[in-house]
Amino acid sequence: MKTYTEVTAKTELGSLKNWAFKNDGIFKAFTFKNFSEALAFMVQVGLLAEKHNHHPEWTNVYNKVSIRLTTHDSGGLTDKDFALATAIEKL
Repeated sequence: MKTYTEVTAKTELGSLKNWAFKNDGIFKAFTFKNFSEALAFMVQVGLLAEKHNHHPEWTNVYNKVSIRLTTHDSGGLTDKDFALATAIEKL
């Protein structure tokens, strides 16, 4: 599977709001009104991840959720990451 570099990822990143290339993946931080909203978002992302068979690296602290997407078995950023990020943006 083709992997993207920071330079080659710029075109794809242009269609994703506030996602950034970071450590051979893409990253975005989300902020919600409270923990319940953050948790509900994580559940929705979890269901998307299962559907895409592609799982994020993420952290949650109270109302903040940080997500990093990379394809470990390909050694970097791939179309799978952009597909999941696009689906996350539609939530």
